[in-house]
Amino acid sequence: MSDHRELYQETILDHSRSPRNKHAMPDANHHADGYNRLCGDKLSLYLKIENGVIEDISFIGEGCAISTASASLMTETLKGKRLEDVSPLFEKFHNMVAGSVEKIDDEEMLGKLLVFSGVREFPVRVKCATLAWHTLQAALKDNSKTVSTE
Repeated sequence: MSDHRELYQETILDHSRSPRNKHAMPDANHHADGYNRLCGDKLSLYLKIENGVIEDISFIGEGCAISTASASLMTETLKGKRLEDVSPLFEKFHNMVAGSVEKIDDEEMLGKLLVFSGVREFPVRVKCATLAWHTLQAALKDNSKTVSTE
C-alpha cells in the first residue's frame, strides 16, 4: 500500500474515532437531518450563519467510519467559509468521490477532503461519504424533510 493511501486511511480512522465538531448546537439558525438507508447512517447537522459566513457548524449521529469522518472533516473545512464558497466545494467533493474523472480537480480547494479520493473505487461507499454534504444542502435551504442518499 502506498504511503499516500495509508495516510488517507489513518486520517479517516482518526476522524471516525474522534470526530470534530460532534455536538448539538442549541443556537443553530439552520438544521437538517440525513439518513443513509443502505448502511443506516443517521446525521443531524447544525449551522450558525451570520452575515453570509458559516460561523459554527456541528453534527450528531451515528454512522460508519466513512460517514462520520466525512461529517467531521466537512465541519472543519466549512467553519468560517462564506456561503458562496460552499456550492463549488460541494461540487468538487462530489466529483472527486462519485465522478469518473481521472485527475482530481483543484486539490488546493479540497485540502484535507482529499482523503476521500479513494471512495470512488467503492461505489457503495459514495453515499456514506456524501451524506453530510447532502444534509448540508438541505440545511442551507431550510428543508425540513429528512435527506436520503437513495
